[in-house]
Amino acid sequence: MVNCRCLTKVVCGFDFAILLHFAFLAASFLLRLVVMVTVCNVSFMAMFTFKMGELVTDKHVKYILSVEKRKDDFESVVMEHLRMNGAYWGLTALDLMGKLDVVDVNEVVSWVMSCQHDSGGFGGNVGHDPHILYTLSAVQVLALFDKMDLIDADKVTNYIVGLQNEDGSFSGDMWGEVDTRFSYIAICCLSIIHRLDKINVEKAVKYIISCKNMDGGFGCTPGGESHAGQIFCCVGALALTGSLDLVNKDLLGWWLCERQVKSGGLNGRPEKLPDVCYSWWVLSSLIMIDRVHWISREKLIKFILDCQDKEKGGISDRPDDAVDVFHTYFGVAGLSLLEYPGLKPIDPAYALPVDVVNRIFFKK
Repeated sequence: MVNCRCLTKVVCGFDFAILLHFAFLAASFLLRLVVMVTVCNVSFMAMFTFKMGELVTDKHVKYILSVEKRKDDFESVVMEHLRMNGAYWGLTALDLMGKLDVVDVNEVVSWVMSCQHDSGGFGGNVGHDPHILYTLSAVQVLALFDKMDLIDADKVTNYIVGLQNEDGSFSGDMWGEVDTRFSYIAICCLSIIHRLDKINVEKAVKYIISCKNMDGGFGCTPGGESHAGQIFCCVGALALTGSLDLVNKDLLGWWLCERQVKSGGLNGRPEKLPDVCYSWWVLSSLIMIDRVHWISREKLIKFILDCQDKEKGGISDRPDDAVDVFHTYFGVAGLSLLEYPGLKPIDPAYALPVDVVNRIFFKK
């Protein structure tokens, strides 16, 4: 007669040995699987990085500096009246790339101050009429170099206050053109110099909201077509005045994320070609309304990098087009918003490096 207790021990021992054997096999398989996945991920990331390319920072720096030296070519002549804006674009791009120290600070600051008029506003170049566009750029350039003490804040404030209209809108200059761009500029500039309370903010916000459309976007005036550039200005102004609760974030976010096309680039309105500059206008707006995760970050980075002139530097509107300082700035700024490695972070509302904004508002 068989001893059942002994048989049970034998069977259990046998089962345990089998289970232990299979456990070792399973562990070995899982280890191999982990190694395979890790290797595949590393290979994929290496391939991804290769396809994405890289920002040729040194060449962009050389390109920006060369633009200033070429004062007699066609590009410089046609941009003469926009030189203050160009200075802001180029210098901010340099700062984002950590290369602002290559510039002669005193020379730039002296030139900026020579563009100011008795009215308090700044012109686009020496001898040019003042305009609110150039006034903001001048203030931003001085902020980059920590030269805010040179600004006569009351004088600049009086100039901007004088441009606000009865309905809350702002004119760009004495000739009276009205545009939501000017509303943003007035609010941004006065905020930077700590004088935002000197205008009628309530009316300014009310006017901006009157430019909101059924698609969630904003136009340049009431009833104007929604456009990414105008949306940035309106959303930026509302952000700086603490009024973002007046924006339909989901509706606007949907309109903005629809701006991304197959190439990964962004356009300014439906059925238009992508353009690097919208990497700023669209992205900053999406960030301010917390909907930036609705677009493909990787595809947009690749699009911007594909627009570089990798031999001479500079960034163009689209791949293989001619580069200019405007698109170079917005390309770099867009990459900064996308947290591209090696670039300083930029504030989406003030359009200045975050460390500069912190210095403006928290400097003791």
